Amino acid sequence: MKKFLLVFIFASFFQIIEAQVSTSYSISFDNAVHHETVINAVFTNLKSDEVEFRMSRTSPGRYALHEFIKNVYAVKVTDGKGIILESTRPDPYSWKVKGHNGTIIVNYILFANRGGGTYAQIDETHAHLNIPATFIYAPSLSDDEIEITFNVREDLNWKVATQLKHVEGNTYYAKDLQYFMDSPTEISNHSVRSFDVDGQTINFVLHHNGTEAELDEYFEKVKKVVRQQEAVFGELPDYDYNAYYFLACYIPNASGDGMEHRNSTILTTTRSLAEGGMDRNIGTVSHEFFHCWNVERIRPQSLEPFDFEEANMSGELWFAEGFTSYYTALMMCRAGLLSQEDYVKGLAGTFNYVWNSPGRKFFTPIEMSYQAPFVDAARSVDPVNRDNTFISYYSYGSVLGLALDLSLREQKLNLDDYMKLVWINFGKNEKPYTVQDLHNTLNEFAGQEFGDHFFNNYIYKSDMPAMERLFSNVGVSLTQDKSKVSFGASVRDGKIYGNTRMGSSAYNAGLENGDQIIKVGNFTLNKDLDFNTILNKFKPNDDVSIVYKRLGNNRETTVTLQESASYTIALFEASDLELDDKEKATREAWLNPKEL
Repeated sequence: MKKFLLVFIFASFFQIIEAQVSTSYSISFDNAVHHETVINAVFTNLKSDEVEFRMSRTSPGRYALHEFIKNVYAVKVTDGKGIILESTRPDPYSWKVKGHNGTIIVNYILFANRGGGTYAQIDETHAHLNIPATFIYAPSLSDDEIEITFNVREDLNWKVATQLKHVEGNTYYAKDLQYFMDSPTEISNHSVRSFDVDGQTINFVLHHNGTEAELDEYFEKVKKVVRQQEAVFGELPDYDYNAYYFLACYIPNASGDGMEHRNSTILTTTRSLAEGGMDRNIGTVSHEFFHCWNVERIRPQSLEPFDFEEANMSGELWFAEGFTSYYTALMMCRAGLLSQEDYVKGLAGTFNYVWNSPGRKFFTPIEMSYQAPFVDAARSVDPVNRDNTFISYYSYGSVLGLALDLSLREQKLNLDDYMKLVWINFGKNEKPYTVQDLHNTLNEFAGQEFGDHFFNNYIYKSDMPAMERLFSNVGVSLTQDKSKVSFGASVRDGKIYGNTRMGSSAYNAGLENGDQIIKVGNFTLNKDLDFNTILNKFKPNDDVSIVYKRLGNNRETTVTLQESASYTIALFEASDLELDDKEKATREAWLNPKEL
């Protein structure tokens, strides 16, 4: 009797689990040559007579709207007995149906031909699936379990790679809609390399046209980055199903991108390992893997839960994306993939962009983060003035991360340990955070005076710290060449491209985007004498006459050339400055490999 009861209990348990799978998909790729896939979606356990099904309007890791519905057609809806159901369209993104028998079956065709981190791409090289761009869903079943079967092209030797839980064959499982939507899938004739870290498996899946030897060499670089990032936080996250997947497509038909997910990341580029990718692709690996802590588990409250029906706005992207950007190259330096000299020199581009941008007069880092729905791969046709009003939260946050790290090191602390505390307080237990939580944690870590000063001046306001002093503490020089001039606009073939920078020489002289410069002083532009060559003949404070064409008419203005505001960042040794023992030790603690 006891044995019978145990069998009954187990049987009942598995029936309950099976009953919870309310959404089942199958997807086929017979017409991949024309970028089409046929998808069959079965929605069961429907309780309401009227049921909505829809396409997502955005995708995890993106903040703008992308309207994936535009690539869906040939939609057919039946009930569980195959009886055709009439559907209505209450808005551009969804359908509604009535009169079903508890089950709705939706069959449709999807056109997909962009292989990046947001969209899907179907062709004879692969099926690259970002889930929100591919699958319709029923919002009423969002909390229920999902199964999907990929009908792979065996004639093309396709295999499935995904963070979804494997069931059997080519069938996979997600516990709910949020996990399913966050699970990109690469189906191709790819190669895989794996290594174990504390009982969890890190998998690098690569779809490319290169050799296995190239992948072996590249994978050694990937492992070094993984281990240095683990050292920052002291541990890897607990990955669902004990595995993490890099899903890389380094192929000619891809579009350059990187997109983080809970237990995986998409990495796409047209740059092969043999043609520069061995060194240049690793930066995206570093950035996206850091996200498995910072943004996936150290998660802004503003992104929880992720909304598939509206744009997702967050004021924390300066930290989620920006601090991750700071660590991107730093991790490569510590891993030995980037020399200390090259790393330090490479800071200048982002530093100059942020430090000299007029945008800091208009928006704080938090407000810059709010702009994501308009700039994160969003599209519009009207001209904007972002050259003067916007600073990428990636770049702004990266410079803030640098500033905070150097400021903490001045106090014999460091950013690594602050990030570890944020991880313990919010990431490890997956408690979403707010800006105030980050502020409070910095107060806890470095003292209230330090924490309040940093947030009150650099986060809630747009000031910048004394970077020359902070750099000098680690044996790095921050200098300007005052003999050079600054124009304040990008000029190619004599034409001004982009809005002139507020307060610059060009802006103050009334020059604008689209103006065609004809003559500078006594020099006439021609194919042998370009604008920048002419500009270098002058010095700061020179008043220079410029003849230009606007709207078909020649005009003339006088430009007062300003000093260059551009900074150079270099190691003391490269600047012929003496490095003392204290500065050397502080720099080594900053840039040297961190012990695991």
